[in-house]
Amino acid sequence: MPKVTYITPSGEEKVVADAQGNLMTAAVANQVEGIDGDCGGVCSCATCHVHIDPEWAERVGSATDIETGMLELEDSAGENSRLGCQVELTPELDGLVVRVVGR
Repeated sequence: MPKVTYITPSGEEKVVADAQGNLMTAAVANQVEGIDGDCGGVCSCATCHVHIDPEWAERVGSATDIETGMLELEDSAGENSRLGCQVELTPELDGLVVRVVGR
């Protein structure tokens, strides 16, 4: 499974090797600052909001309509915004870098 680098709201880089599940579950399991995952991964809270590094945006893919609707409620949403719970980790995402928005 992939290695993912999370850049936390305080600027710390937290590298998670062999990340499992999706960006949210891997972050929660590894105590990444700023990722709460309050809804448990059902795309209904946006407490796992991340900005995908622009170099990775195409490989990660775009948000679904439901995810886009949740992101529209976020002040800090941008064109590379995704909800971590909606990004499944695959070997193709090895080396992925994301910036955690936090609250």
